[in-house]
Amino acid sequence: MDWGGIDPVILVATLMASAVPILLAALGETVVERAGVLNLGVEGLMVIGALGGFVTAVHTGSPVLGFVGGAVSGALLSLIFAALTQVFLANQVATGLALTLFGLGVSSLGGQGYNGIKPPATGPLLPEALGDLPVVGPILFGHDWVVYFSILATAVTWWVLKATRAGLIIRAVGESHEAAHALGYKVNRIRLLCIAFGGAMAGMGGAYISLARVPQWVDGITAGAGWIALAIVVFASWRPWRVLLGAYLFGGISVLQLNLQVAGSGIPVEYLSMAPYLITILVLVLMSSGRGRAAVGAPAALGQNFHASR
Repeated sequence: MDWGGIDPVILVATLMASAVPILLAALGETVVERAGVLNLGVEGLMVIGALGGFVTAVHTGSPVLGFVGGAVSGALLSLIFAALTQVFLANQVATGLALTLFGLGVSSLGGQGYNGIKPPATGPLLPEALGDLPVVGPILFGHDWVVYFSILATAVTWWVLKATRAGLIIRAVGESHEAAHALGYKVNRIRLLCIAFGGAMAGMGGAYISLARVPQWVDGITAGAGWIALAIVVFASWRPWRVLLGAYLFGGISVLQLNLQVAGSGIPVEYLSMAPYLITILVLVLMSSGRGRAAVGAPAALGQNFHASR
């Protein structure tokens, strides 16, 4: 059954795959911000992960190693942000923006010579017979392993933050780093680990774009996905399951506007194309205000540097 030339089953299946890069990056940033660190360099981490994953997959012939390479690339770059903000106490907003510019520049330089090269394919995880089932096949069984990993990562992140001692410590550091320090917790060490985790998740999300979603290498391949991930974290109120829904919503908008173009709809697709970025701008404006952060229930110490001697 088609809706104005759009197959709803294919639409849902496609949006699930389209949302994976944003979902992985947003989950990582959720943990980072729950620890009280505002990293606006997600876009830079994603594009470095896209390049690192692509290069690794091309030279090893393994898409799985490609995703590992993307995660490692993102984590290593995030450690630069961690050193500047947690050791040298640089401004987190300015450092994050610089990280994005740095990542875009390095990826553009490092990606020279890889244009037009196809990476090894990332095929469906389950047998094709399951994917051919009507309705449920494409939606539930027709995806590659990263789609299922992203859903599992959502569940694990929710469980860790809500039901474990580690999650309690992370949330405590994000709400009051001084109180957490008084209780004996190593605030900077905890934040560094969270930043590295966020970088790895963003890098893996970027690798998914260059290895599965496109799949090829072009400059600026992430096309603003990192900024959308930042917006989703805020709209989801730093809750993993809401992050999943937000990523699927944004992924659905992206897929829908492409389908509307193919179907020849009279609705100007430019409106749908620019909607995620307009929302992102509004979120960044909101987050720049202390009152705005309080209004949306942000961690109390978000964006504040900590030094034990204070």
